[in-house]
Amino acid sequence: MPLSTLFANNGAWAAAQTRRDPQFFERLCAIQSPDYLWIGCADSRVPANEIVGLAPGELFVHRNVANVVSPDDVNCTAVLQYAIETLKIEHVIVCGHYGCGGVEAALGEGLHGPVQRWIQHVRDAASRHALELGRLQDHEARWRRLCELNVVHQVESVCHVAAVREAWQRGQPLMVHGWIYDLRDGLLRDLNATVSTAS
Repeated sequence: MPLSTLFANNGAWAAAQTRRDPQFFERLCAIQSPDYLWIGCADSRVPANEIVGLAPGELFVHRNVANVVSPDDVNCTAVLQYAIETLKIEHVIVCGHYGCGGVEAALGEGLHGPVQRWIQHVRDAASRHALELGRLQDHEARWRRLCELNVVHQVESVCHVAAVREAWQRGQPLMVHGWIYDLRDGLLRDLNATVSTAS
């Protein structure tokens, strides 16, 4: 697909938005006040706003390979700090998805360079749960379960980020949630990993 198609699609989208709502872009420029921060996978099949039915401006989004939250990732921790301190979001949602290539890569070998170092965060989650994963019968089952365990692991990582801990110390309302999205049916599932206070 040529890049010119993307510009044409953009023009059609902007025109359709204006036809539906003549003040859409004016309103969008005026304020950004989302209640939610979504930390999700960069996978192109998981469009955060769309799957939760929110308009632009209603969901602050950070995405990377395998929805990792690492304390040494300045990008992610800066997003968390900005979302909490400036936007005053009340919910951080870490959302993984079944069929995640980054998670599957953590179950295998042969990676190198930046991806190898990045996926180590997922391998850490796999190591913590090696016995449980080892009891599963096949690769598909291990992969699906590690997708879930990785989300829970990243929720724990969010809770150790300074901006999150400081918000709780101030008494700022803030909850961290762990969800997973299933590409096969388009549905989100709550992994019951919600944290709302420092431990």
